[in-house]
This record gives sequence, C-alpha cells and structure tokens, in this order.
Amino acid sequence: MLDFTKSLPVFVITLREGFEAALIVGIVLACLKKAGQSSLVRWVYQGIVGGLVASILTGLLLAGVLQEVTQSSNPFTPVLKQLLAGSLGIVAIVLLSWMLVWMSKQAKSIKSEVEATITKTLGEQDKAKQGVFLIVFIAVLREGFETVLFILTQFQEGWKEPTIGAIAGLVGAVILGLLLFKWGVKIDIRRFFQVMGVFLILVVGGLVIGVLNQFNIAATLLTQLNPEYANWCVFSDSCLLGSKLWDASNILPERQFPGILLKALFGYRQVIYSIQAIVYLVFISSLSFFYFKSLDNTTTKPTKPLSVS
Repeated sequence: MLDFTKSLPVFVITLREGFEAALIVGIVLACLKKAGQSSLVRWVYQGIVGGLVASILTGLLLAGVLQEVTQSSNPFTPVLKQLLAGSLGIVAIVLLSWMLVWMSKQAKSIKSEVEATITKTLGEQDKAKQGVFLIVFIAVLREGFETVLFILTQFQEGWKEPTIGAIAGLVGAVILGLLLFKWGVKIDIRRFFQVMGVFLILVVGGLVIGVLNQFNIAATLLTQLNPEYANWCVFSDSCLLGSKLWDASNILPERQFPGILLKALFGYRQVIYSIQAIVYLVFISSLSFFYFKSLDNTTTKPTKPLSVS
C-alpha cells in the first residue's frame, strides 16, 4: 500500500521549483508574442521537453548507479548505502538552500533580465532559435535537477511515492502557470513564494535531521562490522549524535498519524539527540535569517500578469 505522506515533501519542492520555471517560460512566451515572433514558440516547447527529458535521464542515471552500489554483496554495503544517502542529502541541502536565497534576491529583477535576454536573442536572427531553446531548456533543467536530487535523497524509502509527489507538483506548477499567463488570473506571486519558501526551509531542515541520522547509522554499522572502529562512537546514547534529549515514542510515534506526516514534511523524529537538535536549530536560524533578509531587500510589487493567449 502506498504511503502518500512520503510524496508531500517532493510535492512541495516540485511545485515551487516548477512554478519558477513556469514563470520564466511564461515571460518568454509573452515576449515572443509582443515581438511578433510566433514562429519561435515551438522552440519554447522544445526547450521545455528537452529540459524535462534531461532531468529525467539524469535521475535515472544516478538512480541506476545508486542501485548498483547498494545491491553489492560486499559486507560494507549497508554502511556505503547510508553514506551515499547522507552525501546526497548534503548536496541537496546546499543546493536548495542556496537557490532559495538566491532566487529571493533575484525576484525583483528576474522579469526584466529575461526580457532583456530575449530581446538580445531576437536581435541575432541566425541564433534566435537556439537562444530561445537554451533559455527555456536551462531554466527547466535547473529546477528539474533540484527536484531529482531531492528525490534521490529519498531512495532508501522507495521510488514510487516521491515520483508521485513530483508528478503532482509538476501538474500543479503547470496549472498555476496557465492560470497566470494563459487565463490572466491574478496570483500574488510574491506571497506564494514567501509561503513556499517557509515550507522549503522546514523541509530542508528535516533533511538535515535525516542526514545526521544516516551518518550516525553508518558509523554504528561500521563499528559492528569492524570493532577496530569502536572508538568512533563517542557517545553512549548514540554513536555520533550525543545524548538523548527526548523520546516521544509513546506520545507522538513517527510511524502513526500525525507523526508520520510531520516526519515526511519536516523531518520529525520521535527520538532526538543533542547534536541533532543543535545542528537543526543553527541551520534553521541561519537559513531563515538569510532568507528573510533577502525578502527585505526585495520590494517587488505584484505585477499585472502577461498574457500569452
């Protein structure tokens, strides 16, 4: 039976990243319409398809490598599996955090920058097709790669639920894009990204908790496989995570609702250790500081939707 709570974090990530790509696509289409270059519209759609295909192929390639590594008969494979998951988690944390802050800073100028790029591209008649294609392709691939990377961090939990979440988020992003650009529905884009940004901070914070747990499991397994590494475990309650702060197993178990929902979205754990709590609080505080600081520097007002119909 499918556990759809595992789809929720990927849905949030895909919806946000997908809508970012949809905004760029919408701006490009509106610019082409305004310039009377409808013949180039097909290159926009080819860029979308190309970006999606490239993202999927990247995911399949990395997933195949992970599957081959984790199915090895080497006795240290369980340790390697945890280390791979933790390493992917670190890359996802860095990338998603950086893109969250960077995109917030760029929100004020993204429309004018895309329009300027399109105008320059259209001025080069012999390269206009390739230019339009690359603008859209890179935008879709960038957001798609972030989503793929986040899905890969969930590979130990299975692929079905994260994939469903990604598809649902992508459909949601497409619908929002059509509402905004095709049918002219007024959407407070700034508010949308602010709310989704807060969700993203919490989701990535949960990923931090999970990464620490994966490295702790790897160290524990390593000491069990080879006693020579026993001195790596410096704490009695856990190997690397410090002393136990609380155990809510009987109050709010992570495998039952609502604990399972909190775990899926925000990385809740029924048992939390001191190192986990410290790193989590430092990370959430730091990312929130830089994120809200970037919002303070962004004075973008909701603009009138561009029509591409």
